[in-house]
Amino acid sequence: MVDTAHTAHTTTFVSAHPGDHAFVGGHVQLREEREAAMHELLAPGATRPIGAGNRAHEEAPDLYRLCFERDLDRVKHSAPWRRLAGKCQVFVAPEDDHLRTRLTHCIEVAQVATSIARPVGLCLPLTEAIALAHDCGHGPAGHASEEALSPYLPGGYDHAVYGADVTLAPLNLCMETLDGVRNHSWRRPAPRTPEGEVVAWADRIAYVCHDFEDAVRAGILRPDELPSAVGDVVGRRRSEQIDAFVRAVLDTISSSGRVGMTPSAAEALAAFRAFNFERIYLRPASVRQAERVIALLRGLVDYFVDAPARIPNLATGWTPDLTSGSAATAEIAVRYVSGMTDRYALGLGVELLGWKPEALPRGV
Repeated sequence: MVDTAHTAHTTTFVSAHPGDHAFVGGHVQLREEREAAMHELLAPGATRPIGAGNRAHEEAPDLYRLCFERDLDRVKHSAPWRRLAGKCQVFVAPEDDHLRTRLTHCIEVAQVATSIARPVGLCLPLTEAIALAHDCGHGPAGHASEEALSPYLPGGYDHAVYGADVTLAPLNLCMETLDGVRNHSWRRPAPRTPEGEVVAWADRIAYVCHDFEDAVRAGILRPDELPSAVGDVVGRRRSEQIDAFVRAVLDTISSSGRVGMTPSAAEALAAFRAFNFERIYLRPASVRQAERVIALLRGLVDYFVDAPARIPNLATGWTPDLTSGSAATAEIAVRYVSGMTDRYALGLGVELLGWKPEALPRGV
């Protein structure tokens, strides 16, 4: 038996591996020291972490972690973020495990966003927290869930707003993180931080590139169908395209100090997105699939509005005495259904609503 206990000065410790030679010195930086160091390193317009952060419910600062690092940790450990692994990006409950999910999309957005934020001196933990959390408000089965759930809520259902104001509310995240999530969509007001604006660009860069790649893998498109207005400007492989778009944002920040994109690359990005809408998102098979998604999700919400006792207590926030047919019950039912993964919602469609499996929205 190997004894891995050691004594250094007066400190006894246990190593994970016999013969471990890892040495990092004896000083551990406290949060205040790290804040001071970051203040000097970050760009003039970057968001500075301060204390416990600006939160809806006041908290004591962490001894070691920056406020935005706590946000990042909370997102990664949260159930809404984990459930993104079971929510589709484009293709509902696909059989091909290589196609993107909402979770892998968020990870790719974080990679693009931090590739922009790092060299220009923006706050990396804030950027990554916004990027990883930005789609937590999505319902099952893609963007059609927004149309499906909108009639039940005053003001409708917007995944960006719902994610920040409802889905992520229990995490008590910093206001800057929630603002970036709430306003990552281009149809929303501009985010209040440059980190949030970077994520908005990164989201669009990531999805236009990887949705085309997934459509090729699914047999919907061929690589040579990419328009020349895109391929001739930013390349024909995803890695080339992302690199070109990221460099175009970095060039703009370098020359103007503003978060934007050079005109030629922005035109290519717009052309790419328009092509994807025409050939992927709005193709007849996708429209038919969306119609089934809307019917299924509205059927589930209606079921739980009529039978609120069937909603698990944890999903209701332990709300007692929900009244069948009430607006408050509809709000809870939407919260429950919107959190479902694709396969769970499809399974309840068969179990509770009597849908035949072959009629469910699936795949491509």
